[in-house]
Amino acid sequence: MMSVRGKIHFKKFLLISIYFNLLLSVSIFSQSDSLKSYLEISASNNPTVLQKFSEYKASLQKIPQAGALPDPNLTAGVLVQRMMVVMGYQIADIRLMQMFPWFGTLKYAKDEMSLMAKANYESFLDAGYQVFFDVKSTWYDLYRLNQDLIISRRNLDILKTIERLALVHYRTAGSGVTGGSVSSSTNIRPPGSAAASSPMGSMSSGAVNVEERSESQMPENSLGNSQGETGLPDLYRIQIEITNLENEIELIKNQQNTLAAKFNSLLNRPMQTPVAIPDTLLPDSLNLQLSIIPDSIMKNNSMLAMILCEQNSIDSREKMIKRMGYPMLGIGVDYTLLSKLGAVNFPGNGQDMIMPMVSLTVPIYRRKYKSMQTEADILKSSKAHYYDATANNLKAEYYQAVQLYQDAGRRIKLYSYQYLLAKKSLDIMIKSYSVAAASLTDILLVRQQTHDYELKKAEAVTDYNKAVAWLNRICK
Repeated sequence: MMSVRGKIHFKKFLLISIYFNLLLSVSIFSQSDSLKSYLEISASNNPTVLQKFSEYKASLQKIPQAGALPDPNLTAGVLVQRMMVVMGYQIADIRLMQMFPWFGTLKYAKDEMSLMAKANYESFLDAGYQVFFDVKSTWYDLYRLNQDLIISRRNLDILKTIERLALVHYRTAGSGVTGGSVSSSTNIRPPGSAAASSPMGSMSSGAVNVEERSESQMPENSLGNSQGETGLPDLYRIQIEITNLENEIELIKNQQNTLAAKFNSLLNRPMQTPVAIPDTLLPDSLNLQLSIIPDSIMKNNSMLAMILCEQNSIDSREKMIKRMGYPMLGIGVDYTLLSKLGAVNFPGNGQDMIMPMVSLTVPIYRRKYKSMQTEADILKSSKAHYYDATANNLKAEYYQAVQLYQDAGRRIKLYSYQYLLAKKSLDIMIKSYSVAAASLTDILLVRQQTHDYELKKAEAVTDYNKAVAWLNRICK
């Protein structure tokens, strides 16, 4: 099985891995094809995935190494002076010896490397699944920031509409008292803004030039003075809200740049590459039942599968070590090159000699084998503890993900309903304010609630989809 995997072309191998991962994320693709393409790019380009795949391919090369026999031993000697033996003069001696480990030693050594290669394969899959999760999670965060930007800009337009209405109220209140001259013009745009730098601010751009009457030109106890003093602070309050929202928009833009750089790093592409984000993202659907996810974790999680492969490889190593303590058998041949003894003619004179040979190692120093056996037992115990710790962490993650999943689902319903009510209230109050039938304080309060509910709804959708991705992640 491992040898077949080792022969699969790299790109084809990655596409197979992507395919199995995408089977659990079909609903995501129906929402955005861009996320599907980003997952494919990350699987092909992410350095961590490529590193793990290279480690897996390298481990496959250890299998034939472990199953190979030791190299044969060839020795040759040439006599400087010929030595006379019974059959003639000895010229040279050539010996070839092949050692054979005890029966089963090579088999278990090969099994150990095969299981280690399989463990590296599971590690490669785990790295790919983790990268997929990171890509999804970061992409969802980018969607949330994009929604925050859209919502904030829309609320900025609402504030500017309220600002224009407040300006109309202020001017109406001032003109209803007296036709006195204007003593000063106060621009309540913050320094550095576009409206402050412009000599003429238009109502459509949100710039407000507030006409203030000097106290000496207004009746001390007149109704108009009371209305004017009330209208000007209202305009200031609206301007404070506008500048705060403009600052939030700039902050969101900075966060988008930072998060986009992180996202592009996962895809191993230039940091400034634009990221496609949809304007609408529906809550994802979980293709697994919550009750069967714990069993799926124990059966399918790649980290647990990797640890089990490592445990099994240690079992094979123990069996190999046991057989390494047995003798090794060597089979060979010795070839002696002879020349004739003068002119004497007798049977076998000068005939080369061939001698079959058998050798046997005597493993009498047992301490090293016992030490190797003890080392394997300790490693096996360590892997068992590692398996339990990893399983416990995954179970804890499961409960955290389920909590996030259920909480986000409730928040989506709650904030959708609250936003709908607040939006209707705000529309009614703005219409009422235009005829001076609503309080500006109440309008700003409801406007802030509408803004918050819409932001929280986008955050809840993001958390919900991240929880679905998280649950799918820990199941494989």
